[in-house]
Amino acid sequence: MTGRKCLALIAHDQKKDDLAAFAKANEAVLSKWKIVATGTTGARVLDVCPALDIVRLKSGPLGGDQQIGALIATGDVDCLIFFVDPLTAMPHDVDVKALMRLAIVYDIPMALNRATAEQLIDFRRN
Repeated sequence: MTGRKCLALIAHDQKKDDLAAFAKANEAVLSKWKIVATGTTGARVLDVCPALDIVRLKSGPLGGDQQIGALIATGDVDCLIFFVDPLTAMPHDVDVKALMRLAIVYDIPMALNRATAEQLIDFRRN
């Protein structure tokens, strides 16, 4: 990874539009980060913010969540924004829980909804 701080972006299907809107509203701040994202989430964010530096990994259910977890474990991710859909059952729920557990174990800031993500980005602006 580069010398810039790295932000991981993930969103469940029903939250991808919300994350894309969040990215668009915070594009200037996000442009200062190296960003990794799961495949479809990264594509949606790039649709609205084509100038952002985003490395797209695999789709979450196909291993993208685990790829981001590995980056957390190696110290390559500094912050995680994961827009979670609490109302829809996820077939890869075990992977999602493992990813959140890694963020907690490695003590990296994690936002699971837009309100927290706004606070996290605002805090990290300086």
